[in-house]
Formats: sequence, structure tokens, C-alpha cells
Amino acid sequence: QVQVVESGGGLVQPGGSLRLSCAASGKIFSINHMGWYRQAPEKQRELVASINLVTSGDSTNYDDSVKGRFTISRDNAKNTVYLQMDSLRPEDTAVYYCNAHVKSSVSGPTFSFWGQGTQVTVSS
Repeated sequence: QVQVVESGGGLVQPGGSLRLSCAASGKIFSINHMGWYRQAPEKQRELVASINLVTSGDSTNYDDSVKGRFTISRDNAKNTVYLQMDSLRPEDTAVYYCNAHVKSSVSGPTFSFWGQGTQVTVSS
């Protein structure tokens, strides 16, 4: 089985910063893609940022609402991605979820795994 664990959420004032971490562990042959999603109360879950782990160069994608403020990065050796969030706004308040697309064997299929989520609250 594969586990995906997020950390780093919390309460921050508007304009502040937080860094989220997401680590995948377990039966992993390769991870193709990881992404951060968020879900605010009474809203649908939405993609915030994603990164491809098997290509070199710029392999990132951002929602327009976070471009220039959030940065996703990876550490392939640790099966970990990070989300650096700067210039946070109250509308960034949500539960942030990490998603990983994982192959557990060389010839097996790719499955999607989710973490349990971490709360980010931006408020004065």
C-alpha cells in the first residue's frame, strides 16, 4: 500500500507565508505526478499546483489564483513535494490535500492516492 502524508498547515496572517510538505511512502516503484488541491467550506476541491516527477525542466502547473504567490517543488529522492505559499490571502483558507500518481511495479498500473489534508487558515 501507499501512504501520502501532508504537513505544515496552520494559522497565518494575511500577507504571511507557509510551507506545506507532502511525502509518499510504501510500495512505490515510481511517482509520475504529484499535486496540491484545496477545498474550502461548501466549495468543490480544486487544483492549486502540480508537478511532473519524471521529466526535467519546468514541469509545473498553477491555478491562476496562485500564480506568482505559490511555488511547488520536488525532492525525487524523498518522494516529497513542497508548496511554498507566500502573500497569503483570506481566500486561500481551505483544507489542502496532496495527490500522488504512483506505480507500485514496473508493469503495473498507475493509481491515485490522497493524503488526509492539512488545514490552512489565513486570518488576522
